[in-house]
Amino acid sequence: MSFREDYRQENVGPRYSGTAHAWGVSITCLATVGAALAQLHQVLPWEWLTLPLTFLVANAAEYFGHRGPMHHRRRGLGLIYQRHTLEHHRFFTHRDMAIDSRRDFRIVLFPPLLLAFFLGGIAAPLGLGVFRTASPNCGWLFLATAVGYYLSYEWLHLSYHLPPNSWVGRRALVRRLRQHHCAHHDPALMGRANFNITFPLCDWLMRTGVSVGSPWKSEAGEAR
Repeated sequence: MSFREDYRQENVGPRYSGTAHAWGVSITCLATVGAALAQLHQVLPWEWLTLPLTFLVANAAEYFGHRGPMHHRRRGLGLIYQRHTLEHHRFFTHRDMAIDSRRDFRIVLFPPLLLAFFLGGIAAPLGLGVFRTASPNCGWLFLATAVGYYLSYEWLHLSYHLPPNSWVGRRALVRRLRQHHCAHHDPALMGRANFNITFPLCDWLMRTGVSVGSPWKSEAGEAR
């Protein structure tokens, strides 16, 4: 029996719905973003800087979280390593990236419990800190951007694992980013290249991005 079949039998219950999972994440995040933006009042020019700054912080968190505990076992974070390296990367390799059905969303999307932890344990407390130390508008913009980034991570990651001939899979941006992510799923590269899932800004800055046309060389031309 293949790893995919084993995983489905052990981890995907008969009542699981990939469609409900995806809609639940999307609605929760969009509602949170909408509620945060509705609180804005007479935003000053300098307060809008919260948007790009939060985006850059989120991109760095995505990069270092992926490069660190998701690919290297850390004390207290073993479940993250197991779910990502031992399960996700065995389920999908660079030679077989597409899901077989929507029930495979289970191995792509984060569990609902993680979304709840992100909202209540990370985004809200940090947003409150920005609210109090900078301004209320900055706090709400931080929350909206952080949650919006989380949703973009989920949407883009899922799009890379949809069949490439699907409507989403044929979009130019998705094709380009899927190539970047596909190289990361090469077992020879997964622990040292292409750690950004959304936009490869930190991969470029940290020189860990591999070029699409030559997956064995970095974008700077250095042999891997």
